[in-house]
Amino acid sequence: MNLYAKLMQRQNDGKPVRVGLIGSGKFGSMFLSQVRHIPGMHLVGIADLSAERARKAMLNTGWDADAATTTDLGDAMNTGKTCLTEDSAALIATPGLDVVVDATGNPAAGIRHALLAAENGCHMVMVNVEADVLAGAYLVQEFDEAGLVYSMAYGDQPALVCEQIDWARTCGFKVVAAGKGTKYLPKFATSTPDTVWDYYGLTPEEAAEGGMNPQMFNSFLDGTKSALEMAAISNATGLLAPRDGLLFPPVGTHDLPEVLKPRAHGGVLEESGMVEVVSSLERDGRQVVGDLRWGVYVTLEASDESGLGADYVRRCFKEYGVTIDSSGRYATLYRPSHLIGLELGVSVASAALRNEPTGRTNDLTSDVVAVAKKALKPGEMLDGEGGFTVWGRIARAEDSLENHGLPIGLAHGMKLKRDVAEGAMLTWDDIEATDSQAVTVRRAMEDMFRARLKSAA
Repeated sequence: MNLYAKLMQRQNDGKPVRVGLIGSGKFGSMFLSQVRHIPGMHLVGIADLSAERARKAMLNTGWDADAATTTDLGDAMNTGKTCLTEDSAALIATPGLDVVVDATGNPAAGIRHALLAAENGCHMVMVNVEADVLAGAYLVQEFDEAGLVYSMAYGDQPALVCEQIDWARTCGFKVVAAGKGTKYLPKFATSTPDTVWDYYGLTPEEAAEGGMNPQMFNSFLDGTKSALEMAAISNATGLLAPRDGLLFPPVGTHDLPEVLKPRAHGGVLEESGMVEVVSSLERDGRQVVGDLRWGVYVTLEASDESGLGADYVRRCFKEYGVTIDSSGRYATLYRPSHLIGLELGVSVASAALRNEPTGRTNDLTSDVVAVAKKALKPGEMLDGEGGFTVWGRIARAEDSLENHGLPIGLAHGMKLKRDVAEGAMLTWDDIEATDSQAVTVRRAMEDMFRARLKSAA
């Protein structure tokens, strides 16, 4: 049975999948716009730091909030209404809740919510890629031991790319590269919340009117979010990160297989089997023709690299209109857009009804380390992803661990204790680490993988 049929069965049986949403920002709001139209699914509660903000999100997405909401979780569970609360722990602990969705974007909050979900017997859909990259390998173990699902969020690009990779491998293809498109120029790496709207072509007033958070949008612009998403894909699939960070080559869809192949064959990749992001802007700022700014892709080749079998597959690529490189050896399939939270119901249903994730962390293959946007001095406070002090660069996990790289997910509210040059990677030794659950979990995960690397050496 497909997911929709399974949902209809739950609807007919009067046993809907019961969901708790944490965070009513853009992603959460997009899910709100769809969840009331999904049969067999009941949004039991929305937890947000501001219950009034959650209520406004419901109104903005077409709900009759006055008729549909309550302030009592028990009442919501029994009546089919949705509880608005500022207590995320209480929501997670609601008896009978099936799935928790974290859409906060706060890595420490994501870790806390995931551990509470595992403790309370709930599946987890982690929209919060920041938390996933910071501690996903640790969290997955907790959910595996509890017999629960920990899942990426369908609709977000990492889960969609993981689906493409799984499809390609299941078909017997060798995955050469996978990733997404974005708007990027090298100068964006030093952008701050004060400069971000210039690059987007907006005034601060226009952005404020649209409810746009400058630090969040700056994390998309300066490359940090792209690094996080590629690291998440890498940790889920085993594809490798570029050793010097993402290249962001400008390329249109017609040229994807020509560019996203190994350097030995005329492309930009260090080797086969890597994550990479393509830019929708040429280096001089002109728009790339046929850009993939909102989409995702996978580049593949026939697994039999020589012989008649591979030749036959390559001929099929050409015969059926697949986008191929000049040699015919490499082919790329792509999806031109993604619908973010509008598609999230797929993850919720898959976790609850199939006991399967829509992508999940399987190892610590890649990391995202904090890099100084400017020369930093002792006593300065780091302000995290998208801020004034640091941006995030993808790194191979063994390199990050060997050099004690400071994860971008922890580079917030930490005080520097020595100088860091502009463009330099920050390390644990550069900061006065605070005592927190997120730090404890991250250090435990690092120790676990350092021990694994040592035993493998």
